[in-house]
Amino acid sequence: MPKGSPELTNARKEEIINACEELYKTMSFKEITMKEISEVTSFTRTSIYNYFQTKEEIFLALLQREYELWIADLNEIMEKYPALSKEEFADNLARSLEKREQLLKIMSMNHYDMESSSRQERLTEFKVAYGKSLNTVMRCLEQYFPDMPVSNKKNFLYTFFPFMFGIYPYTVVNEKQRTAMEEAGVNYVFMTIYEITYNFIKCLLKN
Repeated sequence: MPKGSPELTNARKEEIINACEELYKTMSFKEITMKEISEVTSFTRTSIYNYFQTKEEIFLALLQREYELWIADLNEIMEKYPALSKEEFADNLARSLEKREQLLKIMSMNHYDMESSSRQERLTEFKVAYGKSLNTVMRCLEQYFPDMPVSNKKNFLYTFFPFMFGIYPYTVVNEKQRTAMEEAGVNYVFMTIYEITYNFIKCLLKN
């Protein structure tokens, strides 16, 4: 790591992450390289390696930031609404994920490879944010459903988070995928991020 103030280091990391995020809007994960990222930053590809050793580390940092933004959204909901019904909670939680399409898009990638190609300290930083998201959803359940048994809260948590990994590929499809489904004779009902999440949360709370 080059010498410099923490502010400069963080600013450069953010610039790299922002560059990766911008490229990811029009390019696939496989297409994006460290060279591509360096071309939309203010410094060289060699300099990027002072902060991130692989593109997987950059994507992991982007995913970490998305988790942190989602956590902030959840905290805002808890502050704004002291109490919510099951339907209202499902609505608010679904809308919080509807805002975080980038989070869901990266989650749909191969986490095993992304995490395996990142250094231990980078992976630990990410896991801290991931752990906070689990704790924040649990705090939501504790605030809105205080009478729910702890075992039910845990079942909600460890059912909902794996479900999140499949939201993006089930809701964001291109014309080629739609045509393939039609040609295959699959009578598939396409839903939005909000619709599929809202319905799933209602089912979890009902059970």
